[in-house]
Amino acid sequence: MNNNTKVSWRVTGGFLALTLLSAGLSLSGCASADSKVATSSPTPKAQITNSELETNIKAKFQTDAQLSAANLSVDANVDRNEITLSGTVGSESLRAKAVELAKSAHAGLIVTTKIDVKPGEISRSAYTIERAREERSIAQARGETIGDSLDDGWIHATLVAQLIGNSTTPERRINVDVKNNMVTLRGTVETAKQKTEAEELAKSTEGVKGVNNQLKVGAMMEKKP
Repeated sequence: MNNNTKVSWRVTGGFLALTLLSAGLSLSGCASADSKVATSSPTPKAQITNSELETNIKAKFQTDAQLSAANLSVDANVDRNEITLSGTVGSESLRAKAVELAKSAHAGLIVTTKIDVKPGEISRSAYTIERAREERSIAQARGETIGDSLDDGWIHATLVAQLIGNSTTPERRINVDVKNNMVTLRGTVETAKQKTEAEELAKSTEGVKGVNNQLKVGAMMEKKP
């Protein structure tokens, strides 16, 4: 083998060695980079607990005096992002506000409400225009009529509360209209006793000047909610 051939093989061998060394360093660098990426991944944030979510929602309710006084129950299931509200409030708008406040406590929260609406008795002097407006809205949704005066709104709210609280009268079957302090009772009841009891409650309500009892006695049809 001549000298030129020997030099050629040496050059070729050196080139191959440099190529393999470069490839090895490149792979080592990639492995190191992958390792750094893996170790620098953020730690998952701890999920809120059921009790923490319930506490957060109750804190929201504390911002409203009426909801705070209602002392509603909150049952949370964070795995499903759901809560169930239960208890009793005095108006539909207050129930809606409870749902709204609960939803604001956690993103995408699903709210199931088992809150009952039972209007509480309120003195005539404490009855406001806002309460009367709310009462008219509720009455309209039930196919009932309330006059423009505060007296009419208050009489309606008070009588409905009395009918709800009386075990004899099926309040949800009785429509109550109030205009110029005159009460009209409409609907169907099962017995003559229920008809008489409803009329007596209306007559005994403060401010009522007269009662037109149009209640019918007979089998009651299932009333749509």
